Amino acid sequence: MRATRDNLVRPAYGSVLLPLFEEDGLRLSELAARSRLSKQAMTTLVRTLEARRLIVRRPDPDDGRAARVYLTPRARRFQATAEQVLATLDRRVEQRLSRDRLNALRDAVKTLMTLGDEPPGSKGNGL
Repeated sequence: MRATRDNLVRPAYGSVLLPLFEEDGLRLSELAARSRLSKQAMTTLVRTLEARRLIVRRPDPDDGRAARVYLTPRARRFQATAEQVLATLDRRVEQRLSRDRLNALRDAVKTLMTLGDEPPGSKGNGL
């Protein structure tokens, strides 16, 4: 995602914003899991985005100890730009790679996305 002139949105904020564009109102732990970040790193990002008024935290109605993270209207204005930037990146990759190399890249990314899901030393991670 491109930063705006006043640097309101930075590429790192995509770790919070992109999952919320897909499903608003996620718990912090779910947001961290989807972004593959530690809860501590996600908490730091969430605090930063709260200070910039891009997200708000509200109590979870199902669990009084937890909070859910929601986009503000201000953040929603960046969704189309984020989708456009990601689509442009996809097109650039597709234009530069053969079909075989593109398929290999997709397979490698899928494998990388599951690395944290299996116990160390297991054969299921493809490595």
